[in-house]
Amino acid sequence: MIMLTKMQAKLSEHEIDALLITSPANRQYATDFKSSAGAVLVTKDAGLFLTDFRYIEAAKARVRGFAVEMVTKDKKYADWLNEWLSQHGIKVLGFEQGFMTVSAHKDYAEKLTGVELKPSGELLSGLRQAKEPWEVDRMAAAQRMAEQTLDEVLPLIRPGMTERALAAEIIYRSLRLGSEGTPFAPIAVSGPNSALPHGVPGDRAFEPGDCITMDFGCTVGGYCSDMTRTVVLGKASEEVRAVYQTILDAQLAGIAAAKAGVIGKDIDGAARSLIADAGYGEHFGHGFGHGIGIEVHEEPGANTQNEKPIPDDAVITAEPGIYLPGKFGVRIEDMLHVTAGGTINLTQAPKALLEL
Repeated sequence: MIMLTKMQAKLSEHEIDALLITSPANRQYATDFKSSAGAVLVTKDAGLFLTDFRYIEAAKARVRGFAVEMVTKDKKYADWLNEWLSQHGIKVLGFEQGFMTVSAHKDYAEKLTGVELKPSGELLSGLRQAKEPWEVDRMAAAQRMAEQTLDEVLPLIRPGMTERALAAEIIYRSLRLGSEGTPFAPIAVSGPNSALPHGVPGDRAFEPGDCITMDFGCTVGGYCSDMTRTVVLGKASEEVRAVYQTILDAQLAGIAAAKAGVIGKDIDGAARSLIADAGYGEHFGHGFGHGIGIEVHEEPGANTQNEKPIPDDAVITAEPGIYLPGKFGVRIEDMLHVTAGGTINLTQAPKALLEL
């Protein structure tokens, strides 16, 4: 219900009479209900959630603050929307321009009568950046689950195990521990493959001396966690130790720089400058961190492109990495709850170099 009130309060600011929400993530944000089909209409004094036969009973039981109605072949989405748009005197209807396809826009423009469609996706992306306490609690719970998953898979890692087998163990154990699903396909890469920031687990078998990077998360109440840890199978080389320490120092520098009101680019820069000074600047090609919530990648970003301040109560990742092609890569990733006084690290897993 609080999300409905927050959206309604923003309608006038964006010069719209109502907002049509069609993307799965934003529908979930609005209603706290996840479905593969549906639409949400937010007016200044009411809310409507539409879905089909597959979800109607669950939606009626769980969605609060919205009228919940079922679309059928005889009363489609546009029919319900026209009825509500007329009843509420809607003339300007906002929509998510970053999600709605050209064909869907054309269809709505033809079938919705008496309204102007206005791009208004920024209303939702802006609201989603600052988390409610219960949203943060869900992400923290998902992170505890991911850390327990890590604790369970570490003893399984041994020479001869494959990347694909480790990824399968991560998925199985996180689901068994209660995760609602994997927010993204787990990354489990080793040796030279660990130099691929988003490498896909394959049939490579682990060898002594390998860096093994695991990047994965869990989902609780529709909210994600995201964590990366790099470990070494056997004894780490001096080069690996140097790179690992550089990344750890860079991550801590970025975390120290992060607080509400700081420009995203400046948080990134605190870590990036340390990596560059160590001689690895060209090997850190992605941003320091990204927003996380219902989606594993959302605004705001702590990267070289974001020149806006990070809002109070945002949750972002802290994940610098160094990737040496053909050799190895190291990444360490935590989740940070950003506040006016600094950050609260939602990740409790140890970060010291671990030799298995």
